Amino acid sequence: MERAGRAGRTAALRAGALCLLGALLTGCGVVGAAKAPAQAIEVTPRDGVSGVGAHDRLRVSVPEGRLERVRVARTGGAAGRPLPGRVSSDGHTWEPTGTSRKLKLSSEYTVHVVARDRRGRRVARHTTFATKVPDRHFIGFFTPEHRQTVGTAMILSIKFSRPIARRAAVERAIRVTADPEARVAPHWFGRSRLDFRPRTYWKPGTRVTLDLRLRHVRAARGVYGVQRKRVHFTVGRDQRSVVDARTHTMTVRRGGVVVNTVPVTAGSAENPTYTGRMVISQKFRVTRMNASTVGFGGEYDIEDVPHAMRLTDSGTFLHGNYWASRSTFGTANVSHGCVGLRDRKGGDDNSPAGSFYHRSLIGDLVKVKGSGERTLGADNGLGGWNMSWRAWRAGSALN
Repeated sequence: MERAGRAGRTAALRAGALCLLGALLTGCGVVGAAKAPAQAIEVTPRDGVSGVGAHDRLRVSVPEGRLERVRVARTGGAAGRPLPGRVSSDGHTWEPTGTSRKLKLSSEYTVHVVARDRRGRRVARHTTFATKVPDRHFIGFFTPEHRQTVGTAMILSIKFSRPIARRAAVERAIRVTADPEARVAPHWFGRSRLDFRPRTYWKPGTRVTLDLRLRHVRAARGVYGVQRKRVHFTVGRDQRSVVDARTHTMTVRRGGVVVNTVPVTAGSAENPTYTGRMVISQKFRVTRMNASTVGFGGEYDIEDVPHAMRLTDSGTFLHGNYWASRSTFGTANVSHGCVGLRDRKGGDDNSPAGSFYHRSLIGDLVKVKGSGERTLGADNGLGGWNMSWRAWRAGSALN
């Protein structure tokens, strides 16, 4: 799976909008947030690695405390069905069982781990790795998942296992259709990523089909596709939210009707939140956010950030915040670039953060205004709605 490039990371650091999750992905804490001791959740294969063999070891472990929940799934599979596995009697290790011990080649895996340290505090880690794609072959890793229900702003994104030299040939072999019919166009970001979006947001109830006909398609000299896959996802209700950094509020609309206005805290003047339209691409009930992994020094290390929703690849999240005073929300912007909603330690499902989390879908739109920061780049997460339709269509290799 592709990661954000160095240029993207540098820009995000300059903006102060990074939130690193787990070992690579960070969080945006509040200045003065309490530090928590690091928890060593070890995942093998390591985060971000590719070329993992079918018989390589898959293992999750903690040197102290206990594993509470481990979920390993192959992306692009049947709704991300988790692999069967077993936690050891002492709670320190997890390994797959049965046929799951043999990994499937040409696949991407996600690992979500929640553990309790020896003091009973909940900590989390989330990683990905990709297995070996046979030499001279290529495949596409796609999002959203097969049979997933998504929000009306969902952008279909395909990341290829190898750089594509013959982009027009590959683009011709991929078809995206919608029922009811919608005008959909592709846009290339570099030579390894191809996104599809409609001219305007999807209509609720739309069924979108992705037809990957890559088998035998030549992508580069001596490199051919091996994929023949047809998947679909369904568009759910229409929810769009607007974060106003100047008034410290988030207005939530469903079907065009305001259903809630929530007090928030956004990025500080030194670390403002990106402006523009963003799309929720991942959701985590709990995750770790560590300042040292993104160049902020040791300002915070919060191992149990609740109700976290990813908005950008570079690390902007909308998440629950239990460490700031109640009066902060709705009055001040004090984060390192993320958008924080009031929550309780451990995560309160009835808090503003918990309520929004459970009512949100991957693919929901979150627009940020009034922060004074530049507009999010179209290639940063599912940021394609920040590009005009004309510019978007110009990114097709067939034009």
